[in-house]
Amino acid sequence: MSVFAGVELGGTKVVVAFGSGPDDLTDPVRIPTTTPDETLQKVERLIAQVATTGALQAIGVATFGPARLHRSSPDWGCILPTPKPGWSGAVIGPRLARTFGVPVAFETDVAGAAMGEGRWGAARGLTDFAYVTVGTGVGVGLIVNGAPLHGALHPEAGHIKVCRDPARDPFKGCCPFHGDCLEGLISGPALAARTGCPGEALTDKHPVWDLVIDYLAQAMATLALVASPQRIIIGGGVGSHATVLAGTRLRLARTLNGYLPHLASPEAVSAFLVPPTLGDRSGVLGAIALAQALSTSSQTTEAPDHPASQGSPEEDHDDVRQRDE
Repeated sequence: MSVFAGVELGGTKVVVAFGSGPDDLTDPVRIPTTTPDETLQKVERLIAQVATTGALQAIGVATFGPARLHRSSPDWGCILPTPKPGWSGAVIGPRLARTFGVPVAFETDVAGAAMGEGRWGAARGLTDFAYVTVGTGVGVGLIVNGAPLHGALHPEAGHIKVCRDPARDPFKGCCPFHGDCLEGLISGPALAARTGCPGEALTDKHPVWDLVIDYLAQAMATLALVASPQRIIIGGGVGSHATVLAGTRLRLARTLNGYLPHLASPEAVSAFLVPPTLGDRSGVLGAIALAQALSTSSQTTEAPDHPASQGSPEEDHDDVRQRDE
Protein backbone atom coordinates (compact mmCIF):
# COMPACT_ATOMS: atom_id res chain seq x y z
CA MET A 1 0.00 0.00 0.00
CA SER A 2 1.36 3.45 -0.95
CA VAL A 3 2.04 5.85 1.89
CA PHE A 4 2.87 9.55 1.57
CA ALA A 5 4.55 11.69 4.21
CA GLY A 6 3.27 15.19 4.88
CA VAL A 7 5.50 17.68 6.70
CA GLU A 8 4.08 21.06 7.66
CA LEU A 9 7.07 23.11 8.78
CA GLY A 10 6.02 26.16 10.78
CA GLY A 11 7.95 28.78 12.65
CA THR A 12 6.95 27.41 16.06
CA LYS A 13 6.06 23.77 15.36
CA VAL A 14 6.30 21.03 12.74
CA VAL A 15 3.37 18.71 12.02
CA VAL A 16 4.08 15.30 10.48
CA ALA A 17 1.49 12.77 9.32
CA PHE A 18 1.25 9.86 6.90
CA GLY A 19 -1.47 8.62 4.60
CA SER A 20 -3.27 9.42 1.37
CA GLY A 21 -6.09 11.78 2.41
CA PRO A 22 -8.44 12.90 5.20
CA ASP A 23 -9.92 9.41 5.60
CA ASP A 24 -6.50 7.77 5.58
CA LEU A 25 -4.31 9.84 7.86
CA THR A 26 -2.28 8.97 10.91
CA ASP A 27 -2.59 11.09 14.01
CA PRO A 28 -0.43 14.16 13.34
CA VAL A 29 2.73 14.38 15.42
CA ARG A 30 3.82 17.85 16.53
CA ILE A 31 7.47 18.74 16.99
CA PRO A 32 8.77 22.09 18.30
CA THR A 33 10.70 24.06 15.69
CA THR A 34 14.13 24.60 17.22
CA THR A 35 17.37 24.54 15.21
CA PRO A 36 17.26 23.19 11.65
CA ASP A 37 19.40 20.14 12.39
CA GLU A 38 17.62 19.18 15.62
CA THR A 39 14.20 19.70 14.05
CA LEU A 40 14.95 17.79 10.85
CA GLN A 41 16.52 14.91 12.77
CA LYS A 42 13.25 14.43 14.64
CA VAL A 43 11.29 14.63 11.38
CA GLU A 44 13.61 12.09 9.78
CA ARG A 45 13.19 9.65 12.66
CA LEU A 46 9.42 9.73 12.18
CA ILE A 47 9.67 9.25 8.41
CA ALA A 48 12.23 6.45 8.83
CA GLN A 49 9.68 4.37 10.75
CA VAL A 50 7.50 4.32 7.62
CA ALA A 51 10.33 4.20 5.08
CA THR A 52 11.63 0.92 6.52
CA THR A 53 8.35 -0.78 5.54
CA GLY A 54 8.99 0.01 1.87
CA ALA A 55 5.59 1.70 1.52
CA LEU A 56 6.82 5.31 1.44
CA GLN A 57 6.26 6.76 -2.05
CA ALA A 58 7.02 10.47 -1.66
CA ILE A 59 7.40 13.29 0.87
CA GLY A 60 5.63 16.62 0.76
CA VAL A 61 6.99 19.62 2.66
CA ALA A 62 4.92 22.76 3.21
CA THR A 63 7.24 25.28 4.88
CA PHE A 64 7.34 28.77 6.28
CA GLY A 65 9.16 31.14 3.98
CA PRO A 66 10.64 32.71 2.17
CA ALA A 67 11.85 29.57 0.44
CA ARG A 68 13.34 28.59 -2.91
CA LEU A 69 10.72 26.63 -4.84
CA HIS A 70 12.11 26.48 -8.39
CA ARG A 71 13.78 23.11 -8.77
CA SER A 72 16.18 24.40 -11.42
CA SER A 73 17.75 26.73 -8.85
CA PRO A 74 20.94 25.56 -7.13
CA ASP A 75 19.40 26.40 -3.76
CA TRP A 76 16.09 24.60 -4.40
CA GLY A 77 14.53 23.28 -1.22
CA CYS A 78 16.26 25.80 1.03
CA ILE A 79 15.00 28.53 3.32
CA LEU A 80 15.99 31.98 2.09
CA PRO A 81 17.03 34.83 4.45
CA THR A 82 14.45 34.84 7.22
CA PRO A 83 13.97 36.50 10.61
CA LYS A 84 13.71 32.99 12.11
CA PRO A 85 17.08 32.64 13.92
CA GLY A 86 19.36 30.00 12.45
CA TRP A 87 17.10 29.02 9.57
CA SER A 88 18.46 31.22 6.79
CA GLY A 89 19.98 28.87 4.21
CA ALA A 90 18.64 25.73 5.91
CA VAL A 91 18.66 22.82 3.43
CA ILE A 92 15.43 20.82 3.62
CA GLY A 93 14.29 19.35 0.29
CA PRO A 94 17.64 17.95 -0.91
CA ARG A 95 18.40 16.57 2.55
CA LEU A 96 15.18 14.57 2.74
CA ALA A 97 15.56 13.39 -0.85
CA ARG A 98 19.09 12.09 -0.19
CA THR A 99 18.11 10.48 3.08
CA PHE A 100 15.09 8.54 1.84
CA GLY A 101 15.59 8.24 -1.92
CA VAL A 102 12.01 9.21 -2.79
CA PRO A 103 10.58 12.29 -4.55
CA VAL A 104 10.24 15.36 -2.33
CA ALA A 105 7.75 18.14 -3.05
CA PHE A 106 8.66 21.51 -1.55
CA GLU A 107 6.15 24.36 -1.19
CA THR A 108 5.19 27.24 1.08
CA ASP A 109 2.94 26.44 4.00
CA VAL A 110 0.09 28.60 2.69
CA ALA A 111 0.25 27.12 -0.81
CA GLY A 112 0.31 23.68 0.77
CA ALA A 113 -2.78 24.49 2.82
CA ALA A 114 -4.43 25.82 -0.32
CA MET A 115 -3.71 22.58 -2.17
CA GLY A 116 -5.18 20.57 0.69
CA GLU A 117 -8.37 22.63 0.66
CA GLY A 118 -8.48 22.37 -3.13
CA ARG A 119 -8.18 18.60 -3.09
CA TRP A 120 -10.47 17.77 -0.18
CA GLY A 121 -11.84 20.93 1.40
CA ALA A 122 -13.41 24.34 0.91
CA ALA A 123 -12.05 24.85 -2.64
CA ARG A 124 -12.78 21.38 -3.95
CA GLY A 125 -13.63 21.50 -7.66
CA LEU A 126 -12.16 24.99 -8.15
CA THR A 127 -9.11 25.81 -10.25
CA ASP A 128 -8.32 29.38 -9.11
CA PHE A 129 -8.48 30.31 -5.45
CA ALA A 130 -6.49 31.64 -2.53
CA TYR A 131 -5.67 30.55 0.99
CA VAL A 132 -4.94 33.33 3.47
CA THR A 133 -3.60 32.66 6.93
CA VAL A 134 -3.60 35.33 9.63
CA GLY A 135 -1.73 34.20 12.69
CA THR A 136 1.90 34.56 13.73
CA GLY A 137 2.33 36.10 10.28
CA VAL A 138 0.10 36.80 7.31
CA GLY A 139 0.59 34.56 4.29
CA VAL A 140 -1.23 34.09 1.00
CA GLY A 141 -1.13 31.04 -1.23
CA LEU A 142 -2.50 31.54 -4.75
CA ILE A 143 -3.64 28.60 -6.85
CA VAL A 144 -3.91 29.37 -10.58
CA ASN A 145 -5.05 26.73 -13.06
CA GLY A 146 -4.82 24.17 -10.28
CA ALA A 147 -1.18 24.85 -9.36
CA PRO A 148 0.55 27.13 -6.84
CA LEU A 149 1.55 30.43 -8.43
CA HIS A 150 5.30 31.00 -8.60
CA GLY A 151 7.08 33.96 -10.10
CA ALA A 152 10.50 35.24 -9.23
CA LEU A 153 9.73 33.96 -5.72
CA HIS A 154 6.26 33.18 -4.40
CA PRO A 155 3.41 35.49 -3.38
CA GLU A 156 4.21 37.60 -0.32
CA ALA A 157 0.86 39.36 -0.12
CA GLY A 158 1.05 39.51 3.65
CA HIS A 159 3.36 42.48 3.16
CA ILE A 160 1.13 44.60 0.93
CA LYS A 161 0.37 48.11 2.18
CA VAL A 162 -3.13 49.01 3.34
CA CYS A 163 -4.58 52.42 4.14
CA ARG A 164 -4.00 53.33 7.79
CA ASP A 165 -5.42 56.52 9.24
CA PRO A 166 -2.90 57.63 11.91
CA ALA A 167 -5.61 59.58 13.73
CA ARG A 168 -7.78 56.50 14.05
CA ASP A 169 -4.92 54.04 14.43
CA PRO A 170 -1.67 55.50 15.78
CA PHE A 171 -0.01 52.04 15.88
CA LYS A 172 2.84 52.17 13.35
CA GLY A 173 3.04 48.42 12.83
CA CYS A 174 5.55 45.83 13.91
CA CYS A 175 6.93 44.48 10.64
CA PRO A 176 10.73 44.92 10.76
CA PHE A 177 10.77 45.55 7.00
CA HIS A 178 7.67 47.64 6.30
CA GLY A 179 6.17 48.79 9.58
CA ASP A 180 2.47 49.09 8.85
CA CYS A 181 2.04 46.51 6.10
CA LEU A 182 -0.83 44.05 6.52
CA GLU A 183 1.24 41.63 8.60
CA GLY A 184 2.65 44.47 10.67
CA LEU A 185 -0.87 45.60 11.56
CA ILE A 186 -3.00 42.47 12.10
CA SER A 187 -0.75 39.49 12.83
CA GLY A 188 -0.71 37.84 16.24
CA PRO A 189 2.46 39.71 17.29
CA ALA A 190 0.87 42.97 16.09
CA LEU A 191 -2.20 42.38 18.26
CA ALA A 192 0.01 41.59 21.24
CA ALA A 193 2.06 44.74 20.65
CA ARG A 194 -1.11 46.82 20.35
CA THR A 195 -3.02 45.46 23.34
CA GLY A 196 -0.44 43.87 25.61
CA CYS A 197 -2.07 40.43 25.39
CA PRO A 198 -2.55 37.71 22.76
CA GLY A 199 -5.52 37.84 20.42
CA GLU A 200 -7.18 34.80 21.96
CA ALA A 201 -7.41 36.67 25.27
CA LEU A 202 -9.31 39.61 23.75
CA THR A 203 -13.08 39.84 24.01
CA ASP A 204 -15.22 39.96 20.88
CA LYS A 205 -16.06 43.59 21.71
CA HIS A 206 -12.46 44.80 21.83
CA PRO A 207 -12.05 47.77 19.44
CA VAL A 208 -8.93 46.26 17.84
CA TRP A 209 -11.09 43.78 15.93
CA ASP A 210 -12.66 46.57 13.91
CA LEU A 211 -9.20 47.63 12.78
CA VAL A 212 -8.30 44.03 11.90
CA ILE A 213 -11.51 43.73 9.88
CA ASP A 214 -10.86 46.99 8.06
CA TYR A 215 -7.30 46.10 7.03
CA LEU A 216 -8.14 42.51 6.13
CA ALA A 217 -11.10 43.61 4.00
CA GLN A 218 -8.86 46.07 2.15
CA ALA A 219 -6.40 43.29 1.40
CA MET A 220 -9.12 40.85 0.32
CA ALA A 221 -10.56 43.48 -2.02
CA THR A 222 -7.12 43.96 -3.56
CA LEU A 223 -6.73 40.19 -3.93
CA ALA A 224 -10.18 39.86 -5.52
CA LEU A 225 -9.46 42.66 -7.99
CA VAL A 226 -5.92 41.61 -8.92
CA ALA A 227 -5.97 37.79 -8.88
CA SER A 228 -9.72 37.23 -9.43
CA PRO A 229 -9.91 34.03 -7.37
CA GLN A 230 -13.09 31.99 -7.37
CA ARG A 231 -12.89 31.75 -3.59
CA ILE A 232 -10.72 32.95 -0.71
CA ILE A 233 -10.20 30.72 2.32
CA ILE A 234 -9.16 32.47 5.51
CA GLY A 235 -7.44 30.50 8.26
CA GLY A 236 -5.03 31.03 11.13
CA GLY A 237 -5.76 31.91 14.72
CA VAL A 238 -6.69 35.53 13.98
CA GLY A 239 -8.30 34.87 10.60
CA SER A 240 -10.57 32.13 11.93
CA HIS A 241 -11.97 34.34 14.68
CA ALA A 242 -15.76 34.46 14.18
CA THR A 243 -15.87 38.22 14.65
CA VAL A 244 -13.15 38.75 12.08
CA LEU A 245 -14.64 36.53 9.37
CA ALA A 246 -18.18 37.90 9.67
CA GLY A 247 -16.99 41.49 9.85
CA THR A 248 -14.61 41.11 6.93
CA ARG A 249 -17.42 39.80 4.73
CA LEU A 250 -19.52 42.89 5.46
CA ARG A 251 -16.61 45.29 5.01
CA LEU A 252 -15.49 43.58 1.79
CA ALA A 253 -18.95 44.01 0.28
CA ARG A 254 -18.91 47.70 1.14
CA THR A 255 -15.37 48.12 -0.18
CA LEU A 256 -16.16 46.52 -3.54
CA ASN A 257 -19.46 48.40 -3.69
CA GLY A 258 -20.98 46.11 -6.32
CA TYR A 259 -18.12 46.56 -8.81
CA LEU A 260 -17.54 42.82 -9.19
CA PRO A 261 -20.87 41.37 -10.39
CA HIS A 262 -20.17 37.91 -8.98
CA LEU A 263 -19.77 39.47 -5.51
CA ALA A 264 -22.71 41.86 -5.63
CA SER A 265 -24.86 40.16 -2.96
CA PRO A 266 -24.22 39.32 0.71
CA GLU A 267 -24.82 35.63 -0.07
CA ALA A 268 -22.19 35.70 -2.81
CA VAL A 269 -19.63 37.33 -0.53
CA SER A 270 -20.34 34.76 2.20
CA ALA A 271 -19.73 31.94 -0.28
CA PHE A 272 -16.59 33.68 -1.55
CA LEU A 273 -14.88 34.33 1.79
CA VAL A 274 -14.93 31.11 3.81
CA PRO A 275 -13.12 29.28 6.62
CA PRO A 276 -11.07 26.14 5.90
CA THR A 277 -13.04 22.91 5.87
CA LEU A 278 -10.03 20.83 6.90
CA GLY A 279 -9.34 22.94 9.98
CA ASP A 280 -5.82 22.63 11.34
CA ARG A 281 -5.10 19.68 9.03
CA SER A 282 -5.09 21.81 5.86
CA GLY A 283 -1.32 22.20 5.83
CA VAL A 284 -0.27 18.62 6.45
CA LEU A 285 -2.92 17.27 4.08
CA GLY A 286 -1.77 19.78 1.48
CA ALA A 287 1.77 18.47 1.87
CA ILE A 288 0.46 14.95 1.24
CA ALA A 289 -1.46 16.16 -1.83
CA LEU A 290 1.76 17.70 -3.18
CA ALA A 291 3.65 14.47 -2.52
CA GLN A 292 1.01 12.46 -4.37
CA ALA A 293 1.12 14.77 -7.39
CA LEU A 294 4.91 14.65 -7.52
CA SER A 295 4.96 10.86 -7.18
CA THR A 296 2.53 10.52 -10.08
CA SER A 297 4.55 12.85 -12.31
CA SER A 298 7.81 11.10 -11.39
CA GLN A 299 6.40 7.73 -12.43
CA THR A 300 5.71 9.05 -15.95
CA THR A 301 9.23 10.40 -16.50
CA GLU A 302 12.66 8.86 -16.55
CA ALA A 303 14.26 8.73 -13.13
CA PRO A 304 17.02 11.35 -12.68
CA ASP A 305 20.53 10.71 -11.41
CA HIS A 306 19.75 11.87 -7.89
CA PRO A 307 16.51 12.47 -5.97
CA ALA A 308 16.94 16.23 -5.54
CA SER A 309 16.54 16.86 -9.26
CA GLN A 310 13.23 15.06 -9.76
CA GLY A 311 10.33 16.73 -11.56
CA SER A 312 7.65 18.72 -9.81
CA PRO A 313 4.04 19.76 -10.27
CA GLU A 314 5.41 23.29 -10.74
CA GLU A 315 7.39 22.19 -13.80
CA ASP A 316 4.45 20.24 -15.19
CA HIS A 317 2.16 23.26 -14.99
CA ASP A 318 4.82 25.53 -16.47
CA ASP A 319 4.96 23.16 -19.48
CA VAL A 320 1.18 23.28 -19.83
CA ARG A 321 1.14 27.07 -19.74
CA GLN A 322 3.86 27.26 -22.39
CA ARG A 323 1.89 24.93 -24.69
CA ASP A 324 -1.27 26.96 -24.11
CA GLU A 325 0.55 30.14 -25.06
